[in-house]
Amino acid sequence: QLQAVESGGGLVQPGGSLRLSCAASGFSLGKHTVGWFRQAPGKEREPVACISNSDGTTDYVDAVKGRFTITRDNAKNTAYLFMDSLKPEDTAVYSCAAGPGGLCSLGATYHYWGQGTQVTVSS
Repeated sequence: QLQAVESGGGLVQPGGSLRLSCAASGFSLGKHTVGWFRQAPGKEREPVACISNSDGTTDYVDAVKGRFTITRDNAKNTAYLFMDSLKPEDTAVYSCAAGPGGLCSLGATYHYWGQGTQVTVSS
């Protein structure tokens, strides 16, 4: 089955940090851009960050710029989302997916979605 598998979510206090992992299952992550997305309760899913497979360039939504970092390790077939200075409004289910090769775009069509991992930021 072709899908991404997320892990690393949990409960963290405001100001804390988490590292999410996105492991590709059944396909080579190195051939795709990778996107991270989140969906908070009662809200639509929104893009968070993406990383290109051509040159490693990244893009972020304004709400997470300077706090989140997306990276990838093609040898491990895995991408990561490092989240620092977490805020309660970051609480959501975080999912990753694979997009078309080349330069990433937060508005592109993504495939091979995972089930997501819950991130809760609360004191």
